[in-house]
Amino acid sequence: MSKDAKLSIRISTEDLENIKRRAKQARMSQGGYVTHCCLGRQVVVIEDLKEALIQLRAIGNNLNRLTVLANMGRISAVGLDRTADELANVSAALRELQERRRWRP
Repeated sequence: MSKDAKLSIRISTEDLENIKRRAKQARMSQGGYVTHCCLGRQVVVIEDLKEALIQLRAIGNNLNRLTVLANMGRISAVGLDRTADELANVSAALRELQERRRWRP
């Protein structure tokens, strides 16, 4: 969507600094952040995902290796118990982050 209109408002310095801080935390432009908020779209910032992303990458790498080996005919049956356990751990960590975010003021 083209941004062809301009909105000018007057707000307190404190409110402007708060908007700037929140936009930066959400990794959004100030205009994008304000637009999302004013149109009722939810802006969710979930921090502490580094460990979950590391685990997800490891699971993806393991699945890729298994796929390559299966396509090469080197394996025909795979026990995915460890991968399922890792995925359950990641899922639990993401649920925990979601719950923490839900109760944060």
